[in-house]
Amino acid sequence: MADSAAVLLWRAYVPRWAHAPLSGEGAARFGGRWNPVGGQTIYAARELSTAWAEYNQGFVQHPALIAQLELRYARLADLTKPETLAAFGVTAEIHRCEWRDALDRGLVPETHRLQAELAARGFDGLVCPSFMSPGGTCVALWCWNAGEGAELKVVDPEGRLPKTPASWL
Repeated sequence: MADSAAVLLWRAYVPRWAHAPLSGEGAARFGGRWNPVGGQTIYAARELSTAWAEYNQGFVQHPALIAQLELRYARLADLTKPETLAAFGVTAEIHRCEWRDALDRGLVPETHRLQAELAARGFDGLVCPSFMSPGGTCVALWCWNAGEGAELKVVDPEGRLPKTPASWL
């Protein structure tokens, strides 16, 4: 059962997409740890510092727009818990999956296999430890704002985010 209590998340994303804070198009275009190419996914963090670390991936500090998101009614598999991992037949090793290398070799990464299984079982996303910020946690969400189920909105009380890409012209 999904929880109706709001889960606050932080998302750092490319400023060019300021008008679309709830888009999963970037992840769909390039693929990610928890999504294959073509699978729209929102990657966010439970902590602001984790969002920043994950966005930059430990490399050059790129410009970013940081937005707070509010998630409700999501059915999330909490992969930070050993019992959840065991229920899906995986161990904490899944968090060290070399997904990019697997893709480069034409293989399906274990993280993508598990994501497909979770989606088939009705999960909207998952919670996992941050790869870039020890102690931090991230959420990968592949189903949101599609009728019943996970509801995701950006926290923008003063309406400061642009509504169209025209702000960049």
